Amino acid sequence: MAESLEYGAFMEKFTLRPGPSPLDHHQLPLSGLTFAVKDIFDVDGYVTGFGNPDWARTHSAATSTAPAVLDVLRAGATCVGKTIMDEMAYCIYGENKHYGTPRNPCAPDRVPGGSSSGSAVAVGAMLVDFSLGTDTGASVRLPASYCGILGFRPSHDTVSTVGVLPFAQSFDTVGWFARDPVILNLVGRVLLHLPDADPTRPTQIIIPEDCFCLSSVPSERTAQILVKSVEKLFGGQFVKHVILGDYVKDNVPSLQHFMDKENEGQEYDIPSLAALSSVMQLLQRYEFKSNHAEWVTKVNPDLGPGISGRVWKAIRTTQENIDICNSVRSELRAALTALLGDHGILAIPTAPGDPPKLQTDPATLARFRARAFNLLSIAGLSGFCQLDSLLETKRTYR
Repeated sequence: MAESLEYGAFMEKFTLRPGPSPLDHHQLPLSGLTFAVKDIFDVDGYVTGFGNPDWARTHSAATSTAPAVLDVLRAGATCVGKTIMDEMAYCIYGENKHYGTPRNPCAPDRVPGGSSSGSAVAVGAMLVDFSLGTDTGASVRLPASYCGILGFRPSHDTVSTVGVLPFAQSFDTVGWFARDPVILNLVGRVLLHLPDADPTRPTQIIIPEDCFCLSSVPSERTAQILVKSVEKLFGGQFVKHVILGDYVKDNVPSLQHFMDKENEGQEYDIPSLAALSSVMQLLQRYEFKSNHAEWVTKVNPDLGPGISGRVWKAIRTTQENIDICNSVRSELRAALTALLGDHGILAIPTAPGDPPKLQTDPATLARFRARAFNLLSIAGLSGFCQLDSLLETKRTYR
């Protein structure tokens, strides 16, 4: 019964209370709030399990706590436990064959999204006020979208990843979830060490029409609502429409190598963004191999369907094309910087549609994954921040 009430979100429950502070406890920005952490963060005295029992069995308890966790504790929040995640953070669906799949509070028959599945479910089910996760390729943005909550992936290297198990260091970010935008903002100011300040007024809101065409959600429920809201708040002159796939193709010349070879014979709606996805995933596989090949080959861990294939594919990755991949990343950053200018916002769908149903066949999942990474690789490869908002998530799945 207790597990049902907790939606299967937690690996283990414990309580970490705020430490001593020179301020009165009630003056702390996160005073009275509860949170949970993904089982990828070190917490002193607990094994960091990485979503896999073989990993937990072969590693000792942490001897210190990750600075990101300490930051929110010092800001007055109370940690109530660690949450379930996809094995080795190598999946975007949230299913874990060893520990169970956290139940999506918005749609119990559909996946919660991963790999920060338990963290998103704990917030969506109102078990905590906010939670911490990580986002390398999608792992905060996608679960937030699927569970009907807010999720923020910060720009790369702006929040400490010390004490966080690495997946691919040049992509890994510490992100956070909340239901309330005020709480999301408060947690962000703590983790980013930002002073209180008035929000910056955007200079433009860019609508990539081709990205919204990827979504199965009708545009009158996404892009059209967004445009009307922006026009009401800032005026019509703030809205700019682009075809992002064409812009990327024209301004990231090194990408042509992957459009010619990686995507030949494959069906993608936006070929240049599919090529970005190929580049991102190749770089991530190479870094994952550097981090975990020794352990994987020595232990031969029991891994779930899909994840096992991705892990072993990463272990076999070579250095071929890595330099070109890094050129693509640099060119993409420059291109997006030029497109956005000072304080511009690029508004894109987080996912191409509703979350897949539980136990969907692998072929259907593979097609969904390919389309999803058309969208997710934009922030992932550039290293830019991305907010998953409530615009497209507060809906009823059928």
